[in-house]
Amino acid sequence: MATYKKRGFKPKTKAESQEFDEQESTTAEVFSTLDEGASKTEEWVSKNQNYILGIIGVIAIGVLGYLAYNQFVQKPRETNAANEMYYPQQYFDEALAATTAKDSLFTLALEGAEGKYGFLDIIAEYSGTKAANLANYSAGMSYLNMNNYQEAINYLEDFSSDDAILGALAKGGLGDAFMQLDQPSDALGYYEAGIAHSTNDYTTPKFLYKAGVTAMEMGDKEKALTYFQRIKDEFSKSDTANNIDAFIGMAKSGA
Repeated sequence: MATYKKRGFKPKTKAESQEFDEQESTTAEVFSTLDEGASKTEEWVSKNQNYILGIIGVIAIGVLGYLAYNQFVQKPRETNAANEMYYPQQYFDEALAATTAKDSLFTLALEGAEGKYGFLDIIAEYSGTKAANLANYSAGMSYLNMNNYQEAINYLEDFSSDDAILGALAKGGLGDAFMQLDQPSDALGYYEAGIAHSTNDYTTPKFLYKAGVTAMEMGDKEKALTYFQRIKDEFSKSDTANNIDAFIGMAKSGA
């Protein structure tokens, strides 16, 4: 047990004197060990000073290089890529709204026109930018609308986003492409991924419905029922819910 000593403490007995001497000796040994350790550390630092400075220099150069690259290379690339997206995105939007010549407009969006980049050029020239990532989505959706399902899959799989709507639409687009390629199991997996990506009144009931229909086609009426029932329970005001009772009835008939 530790013993509290007042300032100016003097041992009164031989035992106390011996205990005091031992404590003084222990303290001295501790400080001696610390001094030796400090000396060895100083000696090691002295011997390896150039090595240490070299490591610090490499780290500093790396940090400065990253900052310089981000400021003078990546930021301008992001800006240029975003500017290039303006023209193909116009064609893409026109194609979605058009009732005729849709394929021609999607082709212009993909390949560009009048010296302007299309989505495919942006993906190739500005890889790693946010614009190139978005171009993957638009290119995938363009191919999907042009019934080129394998190309749609290739580009949509390269797109990634945490956005509640775009991220879910990309997953659902992949589901549509696989469905058209007669791969319902893969399609269902992507519809489920679209449902899981986010919960909102636009994409969630849409992909719940598609997942339910796909499950029905695969003969899994029990799974289909869970999707249809969720539309009725959670999204009763959506357009998808208009005829949902009929689908629930069909699913229940064999579930």
